[in-house]
Amino acid sequence: MSEGTQKEPKKSMTDEERIALCQKLDKELDDFIDSLEQKRYTEGWPEDRWEEEMDKHPFFMKSTPDDGELSPLAEGLAKLKYDPEENTPIELATNYKEDGNFNFKHKNYRLAILGYTEGIKQRCDDAEINASLYNNRAAAHWHLKNYRSALYDSEKALSFNPNHTKARLRAAKSAFEASKYDTCIKHCQKLLETQPKDKEITDLFNTAKRKKLVQERDQRKKERNNEKDHERKELVIKAIIERGIKISKCDDEDDIDLSKLEPSLPGAQDAIVHINNGVLEWPVLLLYPEYQMTDFIRACPENVPLLNQLEQLFPAPWDEDNKYSCDKVNVYFEGYDKMPHVINAANNLGDLLVTKYFELKAGTPAFFVLPRGTNIERRFLESYI
Repeated sequence: MSEGTQKEPKKSMTDEERIALCQKLDKELDDFIDSLEQKRYTEGWPEDRWEEEMDKHPFFMKSTPDDGELSPLAEGLAKLKYDPEENTPIELATNYKEDGNFNFKHKNYRLAILGYTEGIKQRCDDAEINASLYNNRAAAHWHLKNYRSALYDSEKALSFNPNHTKARLRAAKSAFEASKYDTCIKHCQKLLETQPKDKEITDLFNTAKRKKLVQERDQRKKERNNEKDHERKELVIKAIIERGIKISKCDDEDDIDLSKLEPSLPGAQDAIVHINNGVLEWPVLLLYPEYQMTDFIRACPENVPLLNQLEQLFPAPWDEDNKYSCDKVNVYFEGYDKMPHVINAANNLGDLLVTKYFELKAGTPAFFVLPRGTNIERRFLESYI
């Protein structure tokens, strides 16, 4: 950058300059309002133009101009209020707090949170201001139903002022809404030390104690159910290992996990293999390549022939030519050798799962059903050659 284009270092305003600017702002504001009064009546402005004209003045401007440029007056206002070179951290924190309060009063809670957050970022050394910033931000979070954030901010406010009653009450209420009943009870107990007869606090305290008992009961029930669920899973894995069923992507017994046995079909994840009175019940997928149709059986016992399932499915509504019946079809599976293998559907499902070359994929035994001796069957077999 050449010397001609270099900018001079920014100079801080002196007290005299600051006072002069304030006086100038006051005069321009008065002149601006006076001009509006004149225009309003001498030029006959309609009512809906008043706010529009006011918004042009830096004192009432709701947003920056479209071209992004601020007038010297607007720049002066911003400098007076937000410039860290012109304000101490306490002054900045207070200014941002006022902005937050303004938006809070107008129910712009998200903008209020931004204002309070900027105030907090100033890290001023005034405990009361910090407590107020956190407490006010907690209130904004409360109105947005951000109860965990409201609890956090309320407790931060208490770290600056342990006697901040409003912050402690909001902490108790936020903890209750966030189902943190122990925390709610703790804050209520502290409040009741100085307000033992306060009905709102007493009611909240008693309700939180009841909720805590229910929560603890539900947690114990959940833990028992988790233990039972774990035991059931272990029984299933043990049964699979005992039967010698080969599972895809499981090189040894230690690799077997029920998460690898969840069906991959959309909406079928809850149809995972389970054990019922010592009998494994499997989800089964039957595929009909000719029509690109499938049948999904959610729970087929291992001690039942696959033929029984086919008998319940035939005749199929899509089989207009009546080519699919138990005595007219062949059933295949694709083995881990990537080749089709015909099976005897009269065998129990459990026996089919330990057939040579059979490998269980996605926890779901899958079988192809084709009309015997047809071109469809021949083309299916040729596709593997």
